[in-house]
Amino acid sequence: MGLETKPLSTLHEKVSYNVEDFPVPTGREEEWRFTPLSRLKGLHDGAAAAGSVLVHVDAAPEVTVETVGRDDPRLGKAYVPADRVSAQAFAVFEKATVLTVPREAVASKPTVITLTGSGAGAAYGHLLVKLEPMAEAVFVLDHQGSAVYADNVEFVVGEGATLKVISLQDWADDAVHVSHHHALLGKDATFRSFVVTLGGDLVRLSPSVSYSGPGGDADLTGLYFVDAGQHMEHRLLVDHSQPNCKSNVTYKGALQGEDAHAVWIGDVIIRVEAEGTDTYELNRNLLLTDGARADSVPNLEILTGEVAGAGHASASGRLDDEHIFYLQARGIPFDDARRLVIRGFFAQLLEKIELPELRERVLGKVEAELEK
Repeated sequence: MGLETKPLSTLHEKVSYNVEDFPVPTGREEEWRFTPLSRLKGLHDGAAAAGSVLVHVDAAPEVTVETVGRDDPRLGKAYVPADRVSAQAFAVFEKATVLTVPREAVASKPTVITLTGSGAGAAYGHLLVKLEPMAEAVFVLDHQGSAVYADNVEFVVGEGATLKVISLQDWADDAVHVSHHHALLGKDATFRSFVVTLGGDLVRLSPSVSYSGPGGDADLTGLYFVDAGQHMEHRLLVDHSQPNCKSNVTYKGALQGEDAHAVWIGDVIIRVEAEGTDTYELNRNLLLTDGARADSVPNLEILTGEVAGAGHASASGRLDDEHIFYLQARGIPFDDARRLVIRGFFAQLLEKIELPELRERVLGKVEAELEK
């Protein structure tokens, strides 16, 4: 397929499966201006050497797991690449993992997909999760090891189906990961996404949602902790093109150390035909030390006056001295008081992780970051 241009002046105005339809980024483009291209290790210009990422699936018994070639007609139906790295990943991946939950099936346990980097060299992947009408399932994407990795993940949520996804970026310190997650929601479908980004040298994750029927409901939650020298970038897009759909975006991050850099871009489009849309997006960043930087850019494009609700909020700031003082005045040492305030900052998000063992793992990782 060739280049497609959307009739909107947004950051996502063209999509294509063809790599050559996207010029090699220079860093001056709006969609790349925050990303340190020199640290992508060739993912953006095709210069990356070959590597591998091992995919292991521990599936619920109700879930069908297939490894297919790139010619499988189901691939690429829900999502068309929106930048050069995404198009590159789609053009060169060799095998894809397809997971299907049958009609009206309710998965009896979470399906865990573990992606483990094997070291040097770049790898490209593709994952398709498809829920047929009225199905329900929970999926966990667990990224580990050392890798230079670019991939596309498609979530197809059928009519009346409910999909919950937890994506954990727990890479080694030298890893580079550029990924697009796209959810296509059918009529009255429900999608819940929880992104946790803790590890890696550079992680750029782009979750997006679109609707193929009315009544869809998407909730996108994210938690990230950025250490010295790390670059963590989350670029979200919710494209409302159907009436009476909902979306809610809540991302929170903490940063510490010299040159710790977080980027959050939140784009919501409400098209003319999307009457009755109810949407809100929120980003909060907690700067724990000098030398850390957070860029937060919420964007809301409304093309109809008939909306149920639409808004956004963004703020970045330091620890509240009054909160620390309040706890210290009650005999709590400074380090413990600081830890309690940061845990409180993330508490509401952590409650959304319904898997206790995973919630404890994330909490433990956050606690370990605070010990540094």
